[in-house]
Amino acid sequence: MAIEAWFMDENSEDQRLPHHKNPPEFVSVEHLAEIGVLYWKLNPKEYENDEELKKIRESRGYSYMDLLDLCPEKVENYEQKLKNFYTEHIHADEEIRYCLEGSGYFEVRDKEDRWIRIWIKAGDLIILPAGIYHRFTLDTGNYVKLMRLFVGEPVWTAHNRPQEDHPARREYIKSVTERVGVPLAAH
Repeated sequence: MAIEAWFMDENSEDQRLPHHKNPPEFVSVEHLAEIGVLYWKLNPKEYENDEELKKIRESRGYSYMDLLDLCPEKVENYEQKLKNFYTEHIHADEEIRYCLEGSGYFEVRDKEDRWIRIWIKAGDLIILPAGIYHRFTLDTGNYVKLMRLFVGEPVWTAHNRPQEDHPARREYIKSVTERVGVPLAAH
């Protein structure tokens, strides 16, 4: 099954709720690819020996990996951390996350500045391009185990919105406005 994504409603209820519009407006993997978000479905139980994951890492240069458990029992100042993750920001590099257990929501802005909610579950690997506005929260399950991948040394610097003059943001805007034709699916 492909990843689930949809345009979000505009209410301020608990961020961990689904926030579907009424009626729901789902977003395709192709639409995500048009804004630079890539997706793979892998087997999370085999991540240590997964040949497809190995190929992705090698082809994209992801040399660093770590694991992160996010839940109230394992994260000090959990509510504050979740609030920080949910602040809209960009990174100078790609954000690569592979969900091994649990679930959560990545949210990205599309070309019209609308929020798209991406529900990641075990087996979902997504890549958010450098410069895309995004944020993250858990869903009502309050647990996710993520693999974080990086090119070289890990960098977690978040640049909160507005960042229109940041080089990564300018390059991202250029890349999505100059795309012509049909985007290629990741896998």
